[in-house]
Amino acid sequence: MCGLAGLLRPTPDLDAGRLTALAGAMGDALEHRGPDDRGVWVDDTAGIALAHRRLSILDLSPLGHQPMASADNRYVVAYNGEIYNFAELREVLVARGHAFRGHSDTEVLLAAVVEWGIEDTVARCNGMFAIALWDREERCLWLARDRVGKKPLYYGWAGDTFVFGSELKALWRHPAFDNGVDPDSLALLLRLDYIPAPHAIHRDTFKLLPGALLRIDAAAVARGAGAHDPHRDQRRYWDPRSRMQAAIASPFTGDVLEAENRLDELLRDATGLRMVADVPVGVFLSGGTDSSVVTALMQAQSRHPVRSFTIGFERSHHDEAHLAREVAEHLHTEHTELYVSGADALAVVPTLPAMFDEPFADASQVPTALVARLARTAVTVALSGDGGDELFFGYKRYERALRNWGWLRRIPGPLRRALARGAREHGEASRTGGFAALAAEMDARGIGEVYRQRIARWRDPAAVVPGASLPHTLYDEPDPLRGAGTPADAMMLADFSVYLPEDLLVKVDRTSMAVSLEARAPLLDWRVAEFAWSLPLVFKRHPDGNKHLLKRVLRRYLPDSMVDRGKRGFGAPVSEWLKGDLREWASSLLDPARLRAEGHLDADAVNGLWQAFLAGERKWHTHLWNVLMFQAWHEHWRRERSGQES
Repeated sequence: MCGLAGLLRPTPDLDAGRLTALAGAMGDALEHRGPDDRGVWVDDTAGIALAHRRLSILDLSPLGHQPMASADNRYVVAYNGEIYNFAELREVLVARGHAFRGHSDTEVLLAAVVEWGIEDTVARCNGMFAIALWDREERCLWLARDRVGKKPLYYGWAGDTFVFGSELKALWRHPAFDNGVDPDSLALLLRLDYIPAPHAIHRDTFKLLPGALLRIDAAAVARGAGAHDPHRDQRRYWDPRSRMQAAIASPFTGDVLEAENRLDELLRDATGLRMVADVPVGVFLSGGTDSSVVTALMQAQSRHPVRSFTIGFERSHHDEAHLAREVAEHLHTEHTELYVSGADALAVVPTLPAMFDEPFADASQVPTALVARLARTAVTVALSGDGGDELFFGYKRYERALRNWGWLRRIPGPLRRALARGAREHGEASRTGGFAALAAEMDARGIGEVYRQRIARWRDPAAVVPGASLPHTLYDEPDPLRGAGTPADAMMLADFSVYLPEDLLVKVDRTSMAVSLEARAPLLDWRVAEFAWSLPLVFKRHPDGNKHLLKRVLRRYLPDSMVDRGKRGFGAPVSEWLKGDLREWASSLLDPARLRAEGHLDADAVNGLWQAFLAGERKWHTHLWNVLMFQAWHEHWRRERSGQES
């Protein structure tokens, strides 16, 4: 796991020394992602510079140093991630005449590009990655991101320079990067708690979509951000919607036992691939189905006790450490458990803006940061159970949305529309539950719009962000699957395409990389995803319990008593914090005079919710937390800019 950064000028007007200094500073902002090595490569005749920070996982020798040039010297790469099937690709490439100096996956990646080109290569790779590849012959830069979006990649314009990096803090280091807040992206944050790709919090700045490629040359740089359309210019080599539609069109035809055998085989292989490392490997274990499956499959393939890690919370209903402890004892892992106090959790909050460097408001970021810090004391790689809910119908909100959609379809259209008009008069109050919440779904045209009401925070965020127009996402489509599959499949697709890469995987990436820990997710192997999509819904949503097939696999390793139990999730008591130890901090950030001076949010609307929350009205903490995360980030960003200018 590493960090990458770089820049491309519209004309080669900077000398090698200046390019090296600029790219070096951008790369050094990512030292936490790669504390083991530092590299910069420039070609001043082309105006290109690549920087890299390395966290050594495979081939710890200098032969893994980046940026790395291909054997024929045509390509130079700065790469973040792991190609899990690199050994298989290497065998094919050796048979085709390629020779290798070391055993890093980076060298295999470059040889593959020489053999097949970048587009065919990424389609052959099973891994998590963000890639910046310079083609000396074509004089163009390629950016690429893995299928699911495990690894981040930002890009944009700093003045007339094209800049890119694993995190925004790398882009901030370019002296011309002074791109202000994009109001449309801020509105997305208020609705979703995160900003989905291709949007980013800054103007003229974007995120590469999962499973996408972007080709940039000097002419494209010269045209500037105004001529760039990410939806047009980013090319998907793997698109979840089309892959899910194809899987549904060619469904799995075996019985449930055959499906169980196949899933066990796929997960075992996916887990084994992710255990390959030249450094210690462990696992995050919560005691729920997903992390327990991964832990069991790791232990089944290890000759030694697997190192498992769990965070417990003192005097909290969020504590589930005892569930993880039972699983660890049964599987005989080497288990580490740390109980933390409320003060320990609250101490993380001031670090969040620097850790995420784009406003992010999933409050489970706090316990995730704590468990990553714990794991890093003993391992450099940790596997996680991310993806099980989105692939195997794991969320309770799916059931609620299907229930409501079933009710709504029985109500005559004119009555539904009249009730919906009444709900709109309630505004944000429809978020507090009860009849107002149900009425807000009355004019839904499909399961997608019903589900959006389940997951949205601010119902009308553009109304509280001056100048904002809310961008379209998959959550705005009546049927995200466009006629294929079931309503349940459509909801899982929306979460897999948006919530998973832009919330869950962002959370795990930033919290783990903040402590130089690599996180890997076997359930998100693309082969597992496409197999899950091919399954009939009854193998996931079942009278005996949801995630049915995944639990059948888990029963091969754990007793029923450890499989058939509910799980509350990895949460944080935000409401308690805001009424207690964080009240003064929140009051300062939400001060109406401050909000008016900054001009990014409607001060009266925000203050109204803050006062209602303090008066005891329920649920407003979810609205307020994403506002607070933006305000805290904005304060951090201004401080960073001030430091750059001084």
